[in-house]
Amino acid sequence: MKAWLILIATMLVDVDHIFATPILDHKRCGIGYHPLHSEIAIGAYILGIAFLKRQTTLHLIAIGLLFHMITDSLDCIWTFSKCNECFINSEIYKYFDLLHISVIWK
Repeated sequence: MKAWLILIATMLVDVDHIFATPILDHKRCGIGYHPLHSEIAIGAYILGIAFLKRQTTLHLIAIGLLFHMITDSLDCIWTFSKCNECFINSEIYKYFDLLHISVIWK
């Protein structure tokens, strides 16, 4: 039960959306845009999973945060499947470009 609550609590990472203008933009991807969704933060979440002692509170937090970033990435891909121009102008596009992943929607 405690682990489940910790993982649910990691959804609070979305508090960084209040610093964006506008707060909600349906054509914006949070990955790479919001501070707690940045490449540095995601790197910290990965390092936390890799190096923190297993089954500790901090390890579970790192797992929850990384899963949050994965689901946000999937949401971005789904959103941008309806707007190719939005995808090309997004922060997440540079990650696809860096990995040489070509995604063009019609």
